[in-house]
This record gives sequence, structure tokens and C-alpha cells, in this order.
Amino acid sequence: MHLSNVSIRNYRRLKDVKIDLDKEISIFVGSNNSGKTAVAHAMHFFISGIRDRFTFHDISACRWRDIDAFEAGQEDASLPILSIDLWFEVEQADLHRVIDLLPNLHWQGSMVGVRIAFGPRNEDETLERFREKYELAQEAVADIGGPEGEEPYIASPKSLREFLEDEIHREYEFKYFVLDEAQFDDNLEPGEGYEPQELLRDQGRTGKEIVNSLVKVDFLHAQRHLSDSEAGNRSEELSRHLSRYYQRNLERYGDDHNAIRALAESETLLNQHLEQVFSGTLDRLAQLGYPGLTNPRLIIKSALNPASVMGSQDGAHVHYALNEEGLTLPDKYNGLGFKNLIYMVVELLDLHAQWLATEERRPPLHLVFIEEPEAHMHAQLQQVFVNKVLEILAAEEEVPDGFHTQLALSTHSPHILYERGFQPIRYFRREGAGVEQASEILNLSEFYRNTGSPSRDFLERYLKLTHCDLFFADAAVLVEGNVERLVMPLMIEKAAPGLRSCYLSVLEIGGAYAHLFRELIEFLGITTLVVTDLDSVNGPAAAENGVDADDEDAVGSTCTPETPDAVTSNQMLAQWLPGRKRIDELLDIDAAGKTIPADPFGLGAIRVTYPCTVDLIRNDEQLRRAGRTLEVAFAYDNLDWTQEAANADLKLRVRDPQNLEYLAKRLHEKVHNSSYKKTDFALVLLAKDQDAWNVPHYIAEGLEWLEAVLGVAVDAGEPQEGGVV
Repeated sequence: MHLSNVSIRNYRRLKDVKIDLDKEISIFVGSNNSGKTAVAHAMHFFISGIRDRFTFHDISACRWRDIDAFEAGQEDASLPILSIDLWFEVEQADLHRVIDLLPNLHWQGSMVGVRIAFGPRNEDETLERFREKYELAQEAVADIGGPEGEEPYIASPKSLREFLEDEIHREYEFKYFVLDEAQFDDNLEPGEGYEPQELLRDQGRTGKEIVNSLVKVDFLHAQRHLSDSEAGNRSEELSRHLSRYYQRNLERYGDDHNAIRALAESETLLNQHLEQVFSGTLDRLAQLGYPGLTNPRLIIKSALNPASVMGSQDGAHVHYALNEEGLTLPDKYNGLGFKNLIYMVVELLDLHAQWLATEERRPPLHLVFIEEPEAHMHAQLQQVFVNKVLEILAAEEEVPDGFHTQLALSTHSPHILYERGFQPIRYFRREGAGVEQASEILNLSEFYRNTGSPSRDFLERYLKLTHCDLFFADAAVLVEGNVERLVMPLMIEKAAPGLRSCYLSVLEIGGAYAHLFRELIEFLGITTLVVTDLDSVNGPAAAENGVDADDEDAVGSTCTPETPDAVTSNQMLAQWLPGRKRIDELLDIDAAGKTIPADPFGLGAIRVTYPCTVDLIRNDEQLRRAGRTLEVAFAYDNLDWTQEAANADLKLRVRDPQNLEYLAKRLHEKVHNSSYKKTDFALVLLAKDQDAWNVPHYIAEGLEWLEAVLGVAVDAGEPQEGGVV
């Protein structure tokens, strides 16, 4: 049995979300404040059934207006109800555990469900109590005068919302309902008019008892307070933590006679030592007449036992062995990464052992949330942890049949994602703003199932081999190659400084593979700018005109964009956006044709930008041309600067150009010569005075679009901070 799906409504950012949980390990990813931790808190709150853990501000902000509407007496208005649906995947052997959740005797499904709702006991009575309290408060302050001309003072509670802030623990209660899988569709949406059956106390166990008999939830927080400091009450020393772990599990090892014998021998030696140390003191006491004839004789003895040794603050310490000769260092001399790793392993083993040690009515399911396990750990250690964590728990003690552990990790580490692939990832996407802020949770296992093999396999391998933090970014910038990746931060600083306050994921993918990202980008709904080359080649018309296949102008060979009937070899432009192959059509498309608009939440906009036609002016000559690649387009937009002798190291200078036509032709030939090193061009450009050259027009246009979509445009010259990876 395992927890297969959780649906949460009206809890913080989780206005209405569904989360498919992996049977073994689920990984929650997304930008900050997207609701990952809220899921764990919601599970704690609803399953524990403790009202005191709830505050008014845990109600989704978008539902506060419903409270105002109910207070105003609007038709069909009601107080918000918070709820969670737990769906358990059940096998035949587990039916006896969930007998209370079977909707009827004819149940033939594979899942049983329970809804835990936290709502008003009686909303009409709540409104009446608020009005009574409001009237009493106003009567109490009626005789209090104020300065002339000011509005009269209104005592608290001024509104039903304010009343509930203090009284929600009294006005709200938990209710439990049985869910019938047959009344839900494949997306676990209930049929119209479906009302679940309430679990009432007179039917046997309470709903809270039933839920707690099925699942135990534990939470390993991100704030583990590890420190290298010797002082400070926030410091969490490993030695103290191990002491607590020992005491919790002491009874399991009470009959360990080897340990008892070792302690007995140590106690005898310690008693001999104490007798020597205190003999002088006891002799001096005898000189004072103590002990007398009837007084008992003093003996100093040790009281060694496992609990006192491990339980004392200074009873036992973790040390790190330096060599085989026994040289060690105390735990404070080890790095924070290993401290964090040891802490998490010990804590997980402790939580796991407590669950296993529950002899009566042990819940068959143990769900553990681990928040940001990557803290202080380098990439390789993160990958080892996420790969081995389930093995660590399984090795501690064999779990009896019918009992199962599930893990849920929230993380900001791309390295943890690499090791697990797409299927366990649950992507938290922020939507809306202000009181309308909410989250949508996307299941990447669904993307995995619905995506064709070549594209899916490519994406998984790319994510494993590349530093990809797409799941944590505000927007993505897909670039053609290494040159664009190297110069992009500087071009952002020059053309769109507002983007420096955003978190951008810059991915080097190339025009030949950009279209393979289409399904993932559109599935995630992440705002994306694609910066790519025009990649003009001779089209089929060349063959129709009798061009020899061996000729350098044959079909598919590189050509300048102005070549008649030229087409693009860039699959991004041909298959995704703008979906055109002819170069003349690509050059004529306006901004709207290069853009997929955002959704109603302002997310998911996609824009492609590539070299466009520009006016070349030199020595009273004028010519319209488009660069095939970034390097040519850069030369066109910085024609005079690139032709200066001081900038010859860019390898874009043409000696003694006869005219503009010749200059454009030679630039194309130089860049597309096999000896031209594009990476060298990028590195040389980075060393130049950045104020001396212009960002290519098409890149500046794309960056300005992205800046406007993200709403971060700033005045030129204003200092910014942010991240481009």
C-alpha cells in the first residue's frame, strides 16, 4: 500500500492542487515561494488533526473575499473550507487495513480515499456570534470621545475576518469523509453533484483514528542549525543528536550482554581509580570523627550505564579517525557538508526506528518529507545521498510485509534531479500575484509517459550532462552555442539590465536541437527566449536549376541569406517557431509571428529571435543584408568598429574592401571558413571595452522583449543585481 495522490484545497498558495506521489521517492522542485514546503505543512496539519496548528492566514488569500461576501450577506456566499484528499493505492492483502474506507460492499477499485476537511461548525452561528461581539465592543467604546472632526473609533473585531483571526480554533472543526473512486474521473475530479459519505463517530473509530492508523508523517526541516561555532544556542552538535537517538532506541538493545560486560569491566577500573583519588579526602574526614561507630562508611563509586553515558552532554562525543593508529579529531573539525549528511542519516534512521518500534497499530505507511537535503553538500555528495537514501532505510532493519516507506524531497539542486530523471519530479509553478497568488503542480512522470522516445531520451541525457536549472528559473534563454552562452551575460547588461534582477537559465542547445525542448518548455509553461542563427542553405530550387550535386552551391550547402530560394537548416525555425523554412519568409515575419503569447497568468510566453536584415552604411554606400550567424550579424551591427586595425583580433576585419558587397561577401566567407575559431571571437570580445560595441540588433530586440514580459525594465544606468547561469 502506498499514498498515490494528494489533493489540497484552500491552504496557503495551494488553492486547488493535485500531487501524484511516486511510490518510492518524489522530488518537489520550483522557484522560491512556490508552495513546496506548504505541502508538508498541510500534511502535518490535516493528518494530526490539531486545530492549534492552524492560523487564519493559512487560508488561501484568494478566499478572504468570500468571508467578506458572506458577512455582507451575498447570495450563495459561504465561509471557505480547507480540505485534503488522500488516495491510497491498495492491494488485496491490505484490504483489512482500509475496511473503514470502502465506500460500499461492491467496491472493485484499486484506490481508497479519505477527505479531511477543516471548516466552520455552523457558519450562520459564527456570523451571529461575530455580530454579537461586534455590538458589545462598540457599546463599550461608545462613550469614548475623540478629537472633533475625526471618524468615530471602531473597536475590534471590525470585520468577520478579524473575528476569525482570533476565534477560528473555536469556530472551525475537522470532518472526515469516505471517497468513492467510482464517482471520480481519471483526473480525480468528482462527478457533478457528488457528495462524499461522512465518517461519523458512532460508526466505530473516528476519522482521525482511521487516518492515523494508515499513515505516519515525519518532517526533516531545512534549518538543521549545524555550525562550526563552539558556542551559541542554535548550534546542533552531532554528538548531542546521537545521544538523543541512542536514548530513543535504548530498549531495543537492552539485552546486549557484550556492551553490559564492557561497561561492568570499565566500572570496576573506574571504582579503583576513584578510591585512589578520594582516599586522602576520606582519611581527613576520619580525623574529624566521621565515620563514627554508628555512621556508614563513605565509598565513591561510579554509576555507569548506557543511558547516562550517551545521554549526558559530555558523556560521549563523535570523533573522526585520521589514520589506523587511532588519531582522531572531534566532530567540530569536520566540514558542514558531512555534518549535514550524518545528521540527516541519523535523523532518518531515528524516525524510521520509531515507526518500526510501534508495536500496536503501527501505520502501514511511513511518509517522510526532507527539506533541501543539499545544504552544505557538494554536487557528488548530493547525488550519492538521493541515490542511497532508500537503501539506508532498508538496511537498518527489514520492514515486515505490508509496510512501506515513501520519501518526498523538496530541493533547489539540479544535481539531485540528474540522478532520478523526469519521473519523480513534481514541478511547482507560481501563478497570479497578490491575493490571487497560487500554485499549479505539474507531474513530470506524465510528461515522461506522453513524450516520444527520441525527444524524451535526449532531454533526460541533456539534463544529466549539462548544468541545467530550468526548473528553478524565472525564465529560460535557449542559445545557439558556446559563443552566445559566453557573451550573453554581457549583452544582457548592455541591452536589458533589468534582467539582471531575474533568475535566468541560459541553456546552450543549438538550432538543430532547440525544437526538442518544445514539449518540455510548453509543458512547464516557463517564459522562454530562443536566440538562434538563420542558418541559410541552398534550397531544392538549386537542383531544379541544374546545379551539380558536387558543386559547393548544391542543395543543403551553406549560402548567404540573400541567395535566391535559400532555406534554413535550423530545425527550431522550421519545426517550432515561426514554423517557416524559406529565408525570405523568415526575414519578412514580424514580431507577432515570432512569438507565442503568455497564458492568462502571464506565463509561458515564447519568443524566437534570429539575425534580421540591417542597413550597412560605409563611405556613402548603403546595402541591406542579414547575417547568417551571430558573428556575421555582430560585424554588420558594428561594421566600422570591427574594421579598425585595433580590433583585428576578432578576425572579422577585411583588408582593402572594394565595396560593401565585397565586404559582406568576405565576412561571410571568413566566419564560415573551417579555420575560424568562434570561441576565440567570444573570448576576445569579452576583453574589449564593452561601451565600444553594440549588441546585435536581433539579440537586443529579444532581450528587451523578455525584460518587458517579466516586468523588470529599468532606466539605463541603474545598478542591478541578479543571476544568469
